Amino acid sequence: MARRCQLTGKGVLTGNNVSHANNKTRRRFLPNLQETALLSDALGQMIRLRLSAHAIRSIEHNGGLDAYLAKAKADGLPQEARRLKKRIEKAQARTAA
Repeated sequence: MARRCQLTGKGVLTGNNVSHANNKTRRRFLPNLQETALLSDALGQMIRLRLSAHAIRSIEHNGGLDAYLAKAKADGLPQEARRLKKRIEKAQARTAA
């Protein structure tokens, strides 16, 4: 499984460990990923996602998964998030009609 957030696309970064003697060795900065289940009101079910802590805070700030995806631009989302956004939009259109 890739070390990448499924909503924001945040992934692994690389850099250097720098010692006191200024020796540089390569290292990896891993994102703080959490396996979480979020309730989608439009779909009426729990959605299991692997999200960064930043994405979880953003979802809570926007009022839930449906509101977060409605506000997010589709071109800034990874492919699986775009599919989820489209499923939620279709479900909301069905309930509105």
